[in-house]
Amino acid sequence: MRRYGVAAVTILDNGDELLFVYGTLMNPAERVILLGRPIDASPGRIAGYARGRKRHYFIAKQADAVTDGAILEGLSARELAILDQYEEVPALYTRERIEVLAADGRKIECWIYLPTSWAKD
Repeated sequence: MRRYGVAAVTILDNGDELLFVYGTLMNPAERVILLGRPIDASPGRIAGYARGRKRHYFIAKQADAVTDGAILEGLSARELAILDQYEEVPALYTRERIEVLAADGRKIECWIYLPTSWAKD
């Protein structure tokens, strides 16, 4: 468990990666097409970001905003590499860690795809 300020953040350290998604990857069928198997997902949300869409979905910092999405569970390093390619990292997105609020109230550290400069244009 790491501490950020006064809030405790749960980091699952079981070798499986967690990814917070807020756009196309919320669709279970899209994930099966990309990864060849169903991926478990649970509701999650991030505070301080608003979701938008140009050609692609993106999030941008906004103090009073909340973005709902899904936490994908049990991803392997190979699957994250496939998703990185799908998300066109590093041209369109970067993959970074972020604090996500799970449906049960836990704060969990997850990967997230954040837009590069294209979203600001």
